[in-house]
Amino acid sequence: MIVKPDSPLVSACHPSPNFEPRRGVTNPSILLLHYTGLASVAKAIDWLTRPESKVSAHYVIDEAGSVTQMVAEDMRAWHAGAAVWAGETDINSLSIGIEVHNAGHEQGLPDFPEAQVAMLEALCRDIIARHAIRPERVLAHSDVAPTRKIDPGEKFPWARLAAAGVGHWVTPEPVNWADPGMARDAAGPLIAAVQTKLAAYGYGIEATGGFDPRTEFVVKAFQRHFRPERVDGLIDQSTITTLERLAAALPQSASA
Repeated sequence: MIVKPDSPLVSACHPSPNFEPRRGVTNPSILLLHYTGLASVAKAIDWLTRPESKVSAHYVIDEAGSVTQMVAEDMRAWHAGAAVWAGETDINSLSIGIEVHNAGHEQGLPDFPEAQVAMLEALCRDIIARHAIRPERVLAHSDVAPTRKIDPGEKFPWARLAAAGVGHWVTPEPVNWADPGMARDAAGPLIAAVQTKLAAYGYGIEATGGFDPRTEFVVKAFQRHFRPERVDGLIDQSTITTLERLAAALPQSASA
């Protein structure tokens, strides 16, 4: 149960029964952002509070910018599912989850309204300040679960959030539309080098040297977050350059 809201930005509490104590973690270090993928925020909140759903989130932000808290921040909400980041596999224990209401890809991935984005910025800044979450640990659901999830999607305002002090971002290298990228059956040291760079950033991938299905999923997840101009899962020069630029811009404490 939520005794009182963790953030002054909360306008309503709708407790979910789907939570438990964090496992071996006292302070969350990841802020994980989702979209609801349902037709209405009421349906999302209803689903997140049903015991049989076995899912929840700490917060939901509706299209008008109202914030509903569902799980206390010191508790483990069930929002990440099977996921991995930087070698860690219990992402639920490590994170605070925010569901941003949006009907999702199946409904054409509507734009995120201004009022919603403005509140998302404010809530993220509040959470980050209270838990000292590093910029590169503000992540998409698709980052930590690339073979299962595609939210919050390529229209999510990552660049704007970063300009407001939320998340890690660099200007993506423009897509060269004449560059077809590496073939899906390619193999060799260049692919291994890209896999190594993705793993060093945090993605759950091994440097096999082969362009296997998991590599394609991870590249798509990277593109959705950091190079949304073209999300095709192909390793092209724009993707490689953006990845290298992003890694080079990491805070020294994170890249050390």
